[in-house]
Amino acid sequence: MLRTIFSIGLVAILGLIAFKFIFGIFGFAVGIFVSLLFVALKIAFFLFLIYLIIRIVSPETARRLRERWSGTAS
Repeated sequence: MLRTIFSIGLVAILGLIAFKFIFGIFGFAVGIFVSLLFVALKIAFFLFLIYLIIRIVSPETARRLRERWSGTAS
């Protein structure tokens, strides 16, 4: 009976160590993903502002850009 209690305790401690290790790596990956997401959003916002300025100044150029990236409207 004492052997069973120690075995369960050992498995529980190993499980806690495994959880700490797995979630430590997972937390690092989530941090990298979030930082890359913010960089991508900043770039997208900057490009949107450039497109908006082009659309106001030269609508024909904006139409050509839209057709190049989206295809022609049906």
